[in-house]
Amino acid sequence: MNMLNERDPFFPAQLESLYPAYEGERTFRFAEPPDHFFLESGVPLGPVTINYQTYGRLSSAGNNAIYIAHALTGGSLVGEPPRPEKERGWWEPLVGPGRAFDTDRYFVICSNLLGGCYGTTGPSSLDPKRGQHYGMNFPVVTIKDMVRAQKRLLDHLGVKELVAAAGGSMGGMQALEWAAMYPHMVGSAIAVACSGRFSPIGIAFNQAARRAIMSDPAWQKGRYYGRDFPHEGLSLARIIATITYRSNESFERRFGRALQRAAETHPFAFFEPFAVESYLDHQGEKLTRRFDPNTYLYLSKAMDLHDLGRGCTSFEGALRRIRSKVFLMGISSDILFYPREVRGLGVEMRRCGVDARYEELQSPHGHDAFLIEFQQMENYIRSCLDEVENQ
Repeated sequence: MNMLNERDPFFPAQLESLYPAYEGERTFRFAEPPDHFFLESGVPLGPVTINYQTYGRLSSAGNNAIYIAHALTGGSLVGEPPRPEKERGWWEPLVGPGRAFDTDRYFVICSNLLGGCYGTTGPSSLDPKRGQHYGMNFPVVTIKDMVRAQKRLLDHLGVKELVAAAGGSMGGMQALEWAAMYPHMVGSAIAVACSGRFSPIGIAFNQAARRAIMSDPAWQKGRYYGRDFPHEGLSLARIIATITYRSNESFERRFGRALQRAAETHPFAFFEPFAVESYLDHQGEKLTRRFDPNTYLYLSKAMDLHDLGRGCTSFEGALRRIRSKVFLMGISSDILFYPREVRGLGVEMRRCGVDARYEELQSPHGHDAFLIEFQQMENYIRSCLDEVENQ
């Protein structure tokens, strides 16, 4: 498991309150020495521990499973927590008995990503060769690597077929990779607010966020474990990202040009913030209480490297491998994955013979709408799964 300095705001005792895998309930370990898990780069990694959660029961045939993949700073807790006092999952309104991902019918799995910081092997884990945290000695991982690690987990659980691989943003990237990498195992891919290869503007935003972390003197080239935590860098990275997750309309509706303390100050006091500034500061501070900066670097790099076509003859060649139905959803106000980009992927897929559908979620909330507009998401996911079941 990942072990972090207890003087920092991010350490195992806090993670145990969110992810009960730290209690030994939901972990899978593989690639024990002398075996290795070879990454897409060719670099060996092992042993590898995966933190995961499951909901519902796997059928005797192993064919009623749905894999849900999380986004950049998410984790394996996607549905209701194992105990009522625990924090609720990030798609909890969609996962459970009678919900869109109906756990009376489906066996739902979600695992923390390879490179993560919630119980899965990542840069904050101990390197068995050196006896120290990997830090920046951790190898670069890709979305394909993450999906291959997830496949190992599903094999361990006895899953033979997936009704669907689903997720939003970085989770949607994984869903698409599942469809391309394991075409005979995946019945459908439900990919929300994502693309088949990350855009240059997305890479630019991620680089700005990474520079924010690496420019913090406390970062110490990734060797901050047991030392001062790079709060300012991670907080600024989250601020940059949050701007891309929202939209001008959402900021206008919620904050406008209001000062945070309009009744107590005047607009010419330099350090008196606008309400939107206070909101961004709050979002940045919240992430420093629960996330590892090095993990942010590695997972954002994996997003940048995302390209379905890498390792195939071409991008179109990768699309032609897909045998499943693909359900794509764009978000009307998304400025990170513009809806025309998601719609365009659907056009490319259909040209390559893929049964791909596109719908657009109407929302002022920007990219984060897939974590906010639960009623629209419920209706969409139900319709996708109904179509798969009735084909």
